[in-house]
Amino acid sequence: MTPENNLERIMWTGTAWFGVSTGTVALSLGLLLSSGWRPALLHSGLAALWWIGSVLVALSIGMIGWSGCPILEVSVPIADRNKTRTMQLGTLFFIVGGAATLLAVMLGPAH
Repeated sequence: MTPENNLERIMWTGTAWFGVSTGTVALSLGLLLSSGWRPALLHSGLAALWWIGSVLVALSIGMIGWSGCPILEVSVPIADRNKTRTMQLGTLFFIVGGAATLLAVMLGPAH
């Protein structure tokens, strides 16, 4: 795939993934908070896991959003490399961070 075609694909799919990732976070966190759950309910180890996962998810959304942004900061080959890497890292951080936060919630106290 040429850098131009790959950039076009990443900018289109990055926009879609950005919408899906923000919607997923809003839905899951909204349901948790509306049920009365708070991060303060977690024990210190689980709280640390939850906050680390939350930071990873926040970083991932920023990376995915930047990947989907249709602005090229430099030449096409460099932008292709940068957006490919941030899309891949953003997806990795979203999966790992989401798994960490949900694991902390599931291992925490039930009410």
